[in-house]
Amino acid sequence: MTFHMKPVVPILRIFDEEKAKQFYFEFLSFTCDWEHRFEPDLPLYMQISNGDCILHLSEHHGDCTPGSAIRIGVEDAMALQKHLLSKAYKFARPGYDAEWEQVSLTDPFGNRLHFYTLK
Repeated sequence: MTFHMKPVVPILRIFDEEKAKQFYFEFLSFTCDWEHRFEPDLPLYMQISNGDCILHLSEHHGDCTPGSAIRIGVEDAMALQKHLLSKAYKFARPGYDAEWEQVSLTDPFGNRLHFYTLK
């Protein structure tokens, strides 16, 4: 029997809702698809997206380990780098790695995001 696997949805650990939204929404232009809390004062779990890229962000300590790394394909990583630099985000000035054709960022929680040019 053959199984056809679908796209992966990574879960990234976050510790501060405000910092997460500033980084992912304002800086990287993701949008919130939905948020979930079991009760108002309990940890946040949310789905965010940008184009075909879907991520889950979780404040729940048992969901995942901080410091994960993911690779996200983009049409033009160099153009993305220039766009991000134009935002003058206070906490990141991403560089461009020509050998790997990618832009690498670390979110406020130690998760590494590598945006690479799709071939």
